[in-house]
Amino acid sequence: MTPRNLWQALAGRAYLRTAWPWRGVAYLGTGALSGAVALAGGLVLVAFSAVLVGLPLLLLGGVALAATERRRLRIADAGPAVDPHRTPPEPGITAWARTRVRERATWREFGYALLHATLLWPLDLLALAAGLGVPLAMTAAPLQLAADGGHEARVAKLWLVTGYPAAFASAVAGLLLLALFLYPLGAFAAARAALARALLAPREAELRTRIGEVTRSRARLVAAFEAERRRIERDLHDGAQQRLVALTMSLGLARLDAPPGGPLAERLAAAHDQAGKALTELRELVHGIHPQVLSDYGLAAALADAADRSGVPVDMDVELPRLERPVETAAYFAVSEALANAGKHSDASRVRLTARHTGSVLTVEIHDDGIGGADPERGTGLTGLADRISVLDGTLAITSPPGGPTVLRLEIPCRTGTHPCT
Repeated sequence: MTPRNLWQALAGRAYLRTAWPWRGVAYLGTGALSGAVALAGGLVLVAFSAVLVGLPLLLLGGVALAATERRRLRIADAGPAVDPHRTPPEPGITAWARTRVRERATWREFGYALLHATLLWPLDLLALAAGLGVPLAMTAAPLQLAADGGHEARVAKLWLVTGYPAAFASAVAGLLLLALFLYPLGAFAAARAALARALLAPREAELRTRIGEVTRSRARLVAAFEAERRRIERDLHDGAQQRLVALTMSLGLARLDAPPGGPLAERLAAAHDQAGKALTELRELVHGIHPQVLSDYGLAAALADAADRSGVPVDMDVELPRLERPVETAAYFAVSEALANAGKHSDASRVRLTARHTGSVLTVEIHDDGIGGADPERGTGLTGLADRISVLDGTLAITSPPGGPTVLRLEIPCRTGTHPCT
């Protein structure tokens, strides 16, 4: 298994033969650099705090440092470090600052910034000096001796080397010591990365909050989409469709008044037929956008209507009360798509449609006796329907082995309380 962080790499036998030891060194080195910069910037902001200008900048500066630290964390830990902050409810710097000040993540980031600027980066520097400085100085003993003319050299300011045999022995010992020190150095870098992740990455509660916000946002988008679709359906029904009906009637009357057998009568007859076909297509289009029976009589009646229009005979077993509108709409279009696929691709001779509302869950199952082999990845349209159902916390499952049968099952919870089912 390919290690994703320093802890996993340290547990492997090939640790020294990978890039992970040097990634740990790079993480500590960049940490020392960023910490020094953070300390300098913090001192400047503290100076400005005397006039109350630097206080908010000092707090929000932790947000900027944390964003940099999450990117730097990828050096020692390939796992994603997601931004824990929420999106402000409205645009503008004031709304952004107000949201950030109220978040726990902002105060954790501020604490990390103080810790990083005062304590962590000196520890990073000290660990690098001890883990790399001494072994590298021992390894460079022959070069030091040669630079001194071959007389003597003081290795790491600790002991004196007066000849090349001792210098090369020091170099070999330095390489062995470097290989040994890379393990505790990597462990320290891994611990530093774990501390940064604990303070800067979102907690479980924050992740649940963000997931809830995303779910509610998707639900609002779906609701807006459904409202716009109903508006288009209403406009087509009350506008373009009525005009086509009037045009068809006018052409029919003109056709009756035209002399029979002449070219004018033939042209009026052709125009009358074309207008009738256009009206039929528009009615089908309007029905596909949002069937009126679904709004007026509910899902059970709409499913019966879809079964009547299906190209494959449908045996229905449906017992449903009125449900909330988004649930009925999502279920109706899923069934319509399944029936259309059964007629186009499955070579089915019969379809069985079952729908029940038990407890707080709507369950719909479509079973056909066709050839099977249905795959949502091939663009049957069910993938988009599954996404719409998932917004309602529902699931859509397809079982379609080669040779059949194909079974599509969807379950949508009907929430109670502020979102009643019935």
